[in-house]
Amino acid sequence: MSDYGDDDRELVNDEPTFDEDPDEYYEPEPEPADEDEAVRQADQEGEQGDQDHVIVSGDPNAAANHGKGNDKSHKDKKIPNDQRTTTPFMTKYERARILGTRALQISMNAPVLVDLEGETDPLQIAIKELREKKIPLIVRRYLPDGYYEDWTCEELLQ
Repeated sequence: MSDYGDDDRELVNDEPTFDEDPDEYYEPEPEPADEDEAVRQADQEGEQGDQDHVIVSGDPNAAANHGKGNDKSHKDKKIPNDQRTTTPFMTKYERARILGTRALQISMNAPVLVDLEGETDPLQIAIKELREKKIPLIVRRYLPDGYYEDWTCEELLQ
């Protein structure tokens, strides 16, 4: 018995009815493959293999446009270590990126470069490696003109 006293009502199916046949499915047309895109992806994969230990910092537009509109190659835009102009201090953003990257590497069973002393948390291990300046990563700082500077974690002060 219902609290409202209307037990004599009929059950109504609230599901909507469709006029279409459920066996007919929409198949989108396949998009044409872009040959230039495949070439660009292959180039990016080749560049990425050379730069496994580089963490990019600085102007993202300068990094994205490093090869457009000029005749200098990417390697020609590296500023020599004795001519670097940016500060030798690690920013909080670089620190966060380095710690996150290194903690991910450690969690994926990368070799640990410090004495663990019972520590199991990858982030705490990465912090200990950074404190002891043992992280094998390079910070790449892009400048507004498209040139870049590379700094090792040992060179940067926290």
